Amino acid sequence: MVDLINAIRNYLYRVVHYDPVVVLVEMVLIGLVVWWVVSFLRGTRGESLIKGLAVILATVYLCIMLLPKDRGWDRIEFLYGKFLLFTFIAVVVAFQPELRRALGYIGRARIFGAPWRYEQEEIDALVESAGYLSRNKMGAIIAIERKVGLGALMESGVILDAELSAPLLNTIFYPGTPLHDMGVIIQHGRIAAAGCQFPLAESEDVDASLGSRHRAALGLAQETDAVIIVVSEETGRISIATEGQLHVGLGVDGLRQMLCTMLMPPKRRWLSRRGSDYESSQRGDRSKQETS
Repeated sequence: MVDLINAIRNYLYRVVHYDPVVVLVEMVLIGLVVWWVVSFLRGTRGESLIKGLAVILATVYLCIMLLPKDRGWDRIEFLYGKFLLFTFIAVVVAFQPELRRALGYIGRARIFGAPWRYEQEEIDALVESAGYLSRNKMGAIIAIERKVGLGALMESGVILDAELSAPLLNTIFYPGTPLHDMGVIIQHGRIAAAGCQFPLAESEDVDASLGSRHRAALGLAQETDAVIIVVSEETGRISIATEGQLHVGLGVDGLRQMLCTMLMPPKRRWLSRRGSDYESSQRGDRSKQETS
């Protein structure tokens, strides 16, 4: 215990003589890195793993520091070094999905080019189809490509390269058709492929009440920046998976708003919002006139 107190005292003594500007910059950088890691892992399997790892490392380190130095604990310190090496390898293996996502986010930064922007007509077609499928309880999963290409997934399905329209999407997902069980990929405003197999998320990342379509949507959202629309076959509920998160139970208006926010340029998004507000006000005025 005396050695630990002396080590803390020596550390504080050194800190007092540091350049305050250097210390401030270092603390800000460390804080930003920690904040980014915590935000990135929040709500994922890695959050519990990193907490457990931090507790283990802190406990082992304190035990090593509290050992009397005059007894000679060379073997313990040797094993501690090997334990740190093993921990590093275990982190790389256990956090493989999170590391892949982190590298993917860095590669999707704006300095590497902007994502494809979609038109209002294309958004309307997606919303119209999702509403129809929801009302009729037809299961569907539609992946909308942004910056990260989905060409590898297209190889597992049937290439269509067809114009994006609600009737075609409704036909693809009609029960009994050959392609209705798998996913559709939208690329550059066109239906690029259908019958595509998407990667499944880990079972603990998805609520047990959700089916395989939601697992596939979340799995794809964890590995790419695609926006995935899911319609439940059992309940007709509409959901969106994006940026590793699953938004469950959206209405048609909520779906339209999210798609416009994520897929349309800011200027067109503003015009679309103004247009939708004007249409809703017009519908309200007509309903009041009919009531009177």
